[in-house]
Amino acid sequence: MSLREFLVKQLIDVIQWTETDDDVLAYRYPMQDMEIQNGGQLTVRDSQVALFVNEGRIADVFNPGLYTLTTRNLPLLTDLMNWDKGFESPFKSDVYFFSTRLRMDQKWGTATPITIRDKEFGAVRLRGYGIYSYRITDPKSFYGNVSGTREAYYVSDLEGQLRNTIVAKMTDIFAPSEVAFVDMAANQGMLAEKISGELKPVFAGLGLELAQFVVENVSLPDELQQVLDQRIGATMAGDLGRYTQFQTAQSLPVAAANPGGAAGVGVGLGAGLTMAQTMMGAIKAAPAAPAAAAESRFCIECGQPMPTRAKFCPKCGKSQL
Repeated sequence: MSLREFLVKQLIDVIQWTETDDDVLAYRYPMQDMEIQNGGQLTVRDSQVALFVNEGRIADVFNPGLYTLTTRNLPLLTDLMNWDKGFESPFKSDVYFFSTRLRMDQKWGTATPITIRDKEFGAVRLRGYGIYSYRITDPKSFYGNVSGTREAYYVSDLEGQLRNTIVAKMTDIFAPSEVAFVDMAANQGMLAEKISGELKPVFAGLGLELAQFVVENVSLPDELQQVLDQRIGATMAGDLGRYTQFQTAQSLPVAAANPGGAAGVGVGLGAGLTMAQTMMGAIKAAPAAPAAAAESRFCIECGQPMPTRAKFCPKCGKSQL
């Protein structure tokens, strides 16, 4: 190999990045022992940005397009190198490509429950998860604060940092909040907007834009969710008597599924005793009926006596049809 052929092999005529790996955020073009040919071509595709770095200092930024590289159209690099504008020799510089595509369907979630003070339930632990999307909008900040001089920087390298940042902001928002958990879970869209507003400046500091943030679910740990379900059931029942009926109704399908088991017998006895107590209480509470009112029946809802031909209970208004 002649000296001229050796020198030609060390000059780069075309610089481009085809993004063969979808998870790469930043890519350093291989420049070891090579220089850029003056007049060479730089191709920056859509959804890419190229950054020229000389001796650790950012020299030029190139948006999507096709560029002919000369010292005349690299003013910042030329000034850094103290070159004359007419200098036509090859030059050495590191070239970094950044993918500006939208990174969608990124997962976030609380690895452990977040403890907050709820105005209705006191101290509770919350869990949440959802998705978000982002893109690189400021390659200079991303290079300086995140990717640095690495040969390649991947989505997975940034995932843990972003997820922990999201959870930290959620904790900051939940801690002073006076919104009850029930209301919070019912307004996940508004909650997502509030968290997103707190996160956008943090993402911007890393050279990123938070394009979308979604809260898919906010929930309690299983044991606390059971307590909440019981409280909701009691509220729906309205009083202790109705709550007892509610629990009995909930247990009947289990007993029906296993009529021969001890649990079924126990539930049946419990339901029978509960109904008997309800009936006896109604009988004791009802005044003595005159002989003319002997023909009577009991309301199917509240158990109070009522005329046989009445279509609605005079006590609770429940239809008897």
